[in-house]
Amino acid sequence: MNQQYPSALLEKAVNEFAKLPGIGKKTAMRLVLHLLRQDVTASELFGNAIITLRKEVKYCKVCHNISDTDVCRICGNPQRDASVVCVVESIRDVMAIEATQQYRGLYHVLGGVISPMDGIGPGDLQIESLINRIETEQVKEIILALSTTMEGDTTNFYIYRKLENKDVKLSVIARGVSIGDELEYTDEITLGRSIVNRTQFSGTI
Repeated sequence: MNQQYPSALLEKAVNEFAKLPGIGKKTAMRLVLHLLRQDVTASELFGNAIITLRKEVKYCKVCHNISDTDVCRICGNPQRDASVVCVVESIRDVMAIEATQQYRGLYHVLGGVISPMDGIGPGDLQIESLINRIETEQVKEIILALSTTMEGDTTNFYIYRKLENKDVKLSVIARGVSIGDELEYTDEITLGRSIVNRTQFSGTI
C-alpha cells in the first residue's frame, strides 16, 4: 500500500475516481473524502445511481441517443417534426441543441466523426442507420451539425456523397460556430442561431 494513504480502501476509491476524464489524483481525493463525510444512505444513493445507470440505460433504436426506453422521448414525441433530422457527433450535442429551444426536429447520433488518425472509419459510426432512416422514413431534410473541425468536415463530405442521389435536402449549420469549436462548448444563443440560419450543403469541405 502506498504510504501516503492511511487506508487501502481509500487508495482504491481514489484510483477509481482518478480514471474519470479530467479528474486528477487531488480532485479524486477531494471527491472521495466528501463522500466519506456524507452519511451512508447518501453514499449508497450515489453508488446505486451509477450502477443503475450502467446496467439499465438504453440507446434509442431510432436515433442512438441515451434513453430509458427503446425509443427516446424525442423520437417518441408526436409534436416533433419527423421530416427534419439533425446529425450530431455525440449525445452531449443533442443536449446542447435542445438547450437552445430553437429546434423541433429529430436527431441522429453518429457516435463520433471520421478520424483515420484515431482509427475511426465510416463503419465505426452510425452512418448506415442514417441512410436507412432516409430510405424508410419520411425525412425531407438532414441538418449536418458536426464540430467545425477537419474531421467534422470530412464526415460531412462523406455523408453528402452517400446522400447526394437521395431525395433529401442537405443543410449545414451556419458558421456562427467558430472553426475548431465543439457544439457542447458553444453558447446557446450562438448555437441556436446557427441551427436557425443553416444553409444548404454544397459538398465542399
